[in-house]
Amino acid sequence: MRTSRDGRRRGRPVLRRQGPQAARAAGRPHGPAKGLAIDLGSSGIRAWVTGQGLVTDGPAGWEHGTTRPVRRGRIVDAETCAGLLGHLADTALGADRAGSVVVLSHPVLAGPEHRATARELAASLGASRAVVLNSASAAAGCAGDPADGPVLVVDMGAELTEVALLVDGTVVDARQADAGLSDLDPGSAPAEVVGNVVDMITSMWREDRHGAVRGALRRGPVLTGGGALRRDVTDRITGRLGLPVRIASDPSTAVVRGAALFLDSVLCPAAAGAVSVRPARLR
Repeated sequence: MRTSRDGRRRGRPVLRRQGPQAARAAGRPHGPAKGLAIDLGSSGIRAWVTGQGLVTDGPAGWEHGTTRPVRRGRIVDAETCAGLLGHLADTALGADRAGSVVVLSHPVLAGPEHRATARELAASLGASRAVVLNSASAAAGCAGDPADGPVLVVDMGAELTEVALLVDGTVVDARQADAGLSDLDPGSAPAEVVGNVVDMITSMWREDRHGAVRGALRRGPVLTGGGALRRDVTDRITGRLGLPVRIASDPSTAVVRGAALFLDSVLCPAAAGAVSVRPARLR
């Protein structure tokens, strides 16, 4: 199993910020607060706009392997990402972005350079506030109240598989495998993906000193990503673990919907107490 704990940053800053000051200088009136949540994945962009819901789901500019700016969950072509996200922000937020907020997710084990690139991309979109949020915290927002107990999130994407343990809404442990559904041969059994998931959970269980992993397993791991849509994957994980699992509602959009929950908590602080996701650092 290949693992990775650091991201890679490539490319240069490519977008000039178009913040609220520019809108005021142009004499444009301020509109209602607007928000944009983005899940920038290996297979494409998923985006959620306040008041509209999911507006983009799937490949957006990188249908062909030679042009994909995100690989194995890592941003490898910042310029292309900036162009795609800039077009998305133009459509979703309009010209006047005063009071608007952008939330951009990144893999839970993204390294400091990757997170810096993500912050730079989010900030370049010209919103009043830009936030980066790890994908596990976002997905956990769709798994219920963190006060209910620890949560084990298993995110099975196109080129990356992650397992993260959250306690009180904060990521305290995580594992990552540089393999996903796209690595499987057509029609083949998902043995590698399932094996990676079970190996990572087993590793976390062996290092569990306070019973958090055991508690999360009793509740059932939360499965997200495209892999959670495949019955052959979910059934094999259940069989290997000998425990029931919980499949997130619409698992392929769990991260962007969780990011949207966090977005709402920023736009409407009075409702923040009801939101169960927040940015977190690994221990």
